[in-house]
Amino acid sequence: MADEEIRPNPDQATTQEAQLAAESIAEGKEKVTDIDFDADYAAAQQMSVSDIDRTDAGAQAAQKATAPQFEVSQPEETRTETTTGNPEDYKQMAQESSAESTTEVSDDLVKKALDKGKADNS
Repeated sequence: MADEEIRPNPDQATTQEAQLAAESIAEGKEKVTDIDFDADYAAAQQMSVSDIDRTDAGAQAAQKATAPQFEVSQPEETRTETTTGNPEDYKQMAQESSAESTTEVSDDLVKKALDKGKADNS
């Protein structure tokens, strides 16, 4: 793809200026510019990196510019407990929650709750 011939089409021109230029080239009034895409691409790659980027000062400036500006908090671990279906586990949970609440939970109340939670196998 070193040299590729460009053939402008006046019908595809997006502006009046482009259309006039395409017509002039099509009529032979203007010469088509030779374009070396590979050479242009290589030159663009060279120009995309500035001289300072090739030094330690440039690397430090880039690091400073891209450094996070806000402190990120660390996530806290949470503990998840699963129950086994054992009524004693529910009794223990009820007792633990009753210690934290102001409602009195008796063993009879826990037993009633456990009985209501059982599936009816009728």
